Amino acid sequence: MHRLGTIMDIAGTNDLTYRYMKVLVVCNNAFSKGNGLHTVMQSLIPRLKDAGLEVRLLAAANEDPHGPQPEYPLEHFRFPVFDSLITAHSYGFAKIDDKVIADAVQWADLVHLQEGFPLESRVAQVASKAGKGIVGTFHLYSQNILANALITDKKNFLNDILMYFWRRYAYDYCSDIHCPTETVRKHLIENGFKARMTVISNGIEIPETPVKASIPQSDPIMLLCIGRFAREKSQMTLIEAMRYSRHAGRIQLHFAGKGPLLDKYIKAAHQLMTEGILNHPCLFGFYKGEQLKELARKAYLNIHCATVEVEGMSCLEAIREGTVPLISEGYLAATSQFALDDRSIFPEQNAKVLAEKIDWWIDHPEERLRMGQIYADSARNYDIEKSIARLIEMYRNASAS
Repeated sequence: MHRLGTIMDIAGTNDLTYRYMKVLVVCNNAFSKGNGLHTVMQSLIPRLKDAGLEVRLLAAANEDPHGPQPEYPLEHFRFPVFDSLITAHSYGFAKIDDKVIADAVQWADLVHLQEGFPLESRVAQVASKAGKGIVGTFHLYSQNILANALITDKKNFLNDILMYFWRRYAYDYCSDIHCPTETVRKHLIENGFKARMTVISNGIEIPETPVKASIPQSDPIMLLCIGRFAREKSQMTLIEAMRYSRHAGRIQLHFAGKGPLLDKYIKAAHQLMTEGILNHPCLFGFYKGEQLKELARKAYLNIHCATVEVEGMSCLEAIREGTVPLISEGYLAATSQFALDDRSIFPEQNAKVLAEKIDWWIDHPEERLRMGQIYADSARNYDIEKSIARLIEMYRNASAS
């Protein structure tokens, strides 16, 4: 349980007005496991409540009848033709129900939009007419959507069109926008967003006792890659890097996630075994909580290949456990902000350079141990309590506006 006093002290206020603010969180699907938004939602709402705010959720009903449910449940919207693809990516959409939306907005003092889709647009319109404060968080690039429709050019005009609709019909109603990274803030400015923007990491839970980094077993050398199996996550870059690595025979790749490209990756990994490039079979699985922490502690390196990433909390969570990262660097790959020097970044989708960096770290185990501790300590800068306190401060500013 996070202490109310700790968060409010960080926020710099003990004003009871804000402790008991009624915040309506709006998200199409907060319960679909396997994507970053779900992870954020499971942390955000409980911690806001711990800080003394009244928080309710407007979202599609949880399809697990035994799991938690939103206070304002909506039916699921099924897209013709594309529904199976959307589900495979662990996303989902809610049907617009004006009666439920009206009830939810009437209850709230402040509305917090988590996306820019039609649900959020409709809620923003209703909240604006009712004179309610509105803020938003930018969790998702248009490229996250269109890359999985085979539109991989990050500057394609369709991305610009989608960003325009998100801005015009959802985020333009917001007085404030929470940007998880500076990369996001710059991208929104480039796309004409005018709201006041605040850069706040989504944050991770930091243990009270600092992590002590260690070197995992030497053989096989486990390289961990966490993320949804999707085009913009680009896990194939790591698989292809094994063709260039001097240490490929000692390496075991462990992929943690789920998604529509799983079978493709399994086939590609098996081909490396058939060709004798890898001596250890690649492992694939979906893990959460303590399982992921344990995997991170056993990993020699954590490889993050995504070309489109708003923040990359899974990478930061592995860093927290003392695992040195190797992170893709590119136009929309914000995760590279976690790298402490050039030895932990590589050009996006460049398998050869990635292999060279992997080999360097394997050749320098003592430096790997030293930097593992430095990385573990650096993760403490992203304490979720500090993030929640800053978010509450943003709520205060929005209410004052």
